[in-house]
Amino acid sequence: MGSVRILGIESSCDETAASVVTDGHRVLSSVVASQMATHGKYGGVVPELASREHLRAIVPVVREALSESGTRLEDLAAIAATVGPGLVGSLLVGLTYAKSLSFASGVPLIAVNHVEGHIHAVVLEASRDGLAVEYPALALVVSGGHTHLFEVRAGFAYRLLGKTRDDAAGEAFDKVGKLLGYGYPGGPVIDRLAPYGDPQAVRFTFAKMKGNALDFSFSGLKTAVLRWVESRDMAAEIAARRALLREHSDPTTEQWLEATPRATLGLLASFQHAVIDELLKRAAAAAEQMGARCLIVSGGVACNAGLRAAAVAARLAYPVYFPSPGLSTDNAAMIAAAAFPKLARGEFAGLDIAAQANLTLA
Repeated sequence: MGSVRILGIESSCDETAASVVTDGHRVLSSVVASQMATHGKYGGVVPELASREHLRAIVPVVREALSESGTRLEDLAAIAATVGPGLVGSLLVGLTYAKSLSFASGVPLIAVNHVEGHIHAVVLEASRDGLAVEYPALALVVSGGHTHLFEVRAGFAYRLLGKTRDDAAGEAFDKVGKLLGYGYPGGPVIDRLAPYGDPQAVRFTFAKMKGNALDFSFSGLKTAVLRWVESRDMAAEIAARRALLREHSDPTTEQWLEATPRATLGLLASFQHAVIDELLKRAAAAAEQMGARCLIVSGGVACNAGLRAAAVAARLAYPVYFPSPGLSTDNAAMIAAAAFPKLARGEFAGLDIAAQANLTLA
């Protein structure tokens, strides 16, 4: 067909995704089946339900991605699938289906680290837009499951510089959102409401980290929010927001504002400000330490408007790259993109490769 095409398959958590990418940067199709409605009522992802939903969605999602891109299995140079990290039951669905397609078609299989995929989401779009990502680059991967700082060297070699010791940043956002009655996922709602509050209303402090100064910790911040809530009579306020959520599956910003007093808006703004400040402060320190020539911010929290604005306002001495919102959250285009360097190096996986829930990068 005159171009090198890779089918990517992603199922590490609660999104069933497939994508066809050509020549490392052109996305021909990107299909994502979300499970948000399934897990929202439980306030978080239920692993057993996630696996079941992946089983239902995997075949039609892959079929749609191939159809949209006008691609047959025999047109593919490789089939790439997420091998980890993630929920093992979820990973198994996508990886097993990728294996079956590889076995049936003879197309080689490439195993991709989910975290590396998030980094390649940025590289993919930069290449598409004619921008050159200069190395060494610093990658801040921040989502519901990950908060990591990596040095990325030319050729996509990685060195872990720092990571969260407890909750990931996105996890802290979602837990605070759930605590205050904003449902799951709570992070996007907090981001929508934070501009209406005073970011200095509540003073949050972080404990000094022993050991690696580039590590993160967000559990103390989450606990501080809990203590703030417990010190006030907020039961009726939180119950009203939960009732609003039952009545409207996705309340508007105006509806949320009507259900959120000024003091709570200040809490939300202060919480978001504290998380963003911590992320960018650690990233700036890591960039200086390693001599980064650019900063890559990826993962679901890269959608956060407050984080994007703060990164611009920081006026860093190097370019900062964010993925588009569609490639910030879990998707398969990033998995296919991450497979292209592996294809060039001939790094193929055997059909005996196992899903690795705690797979590390670097």
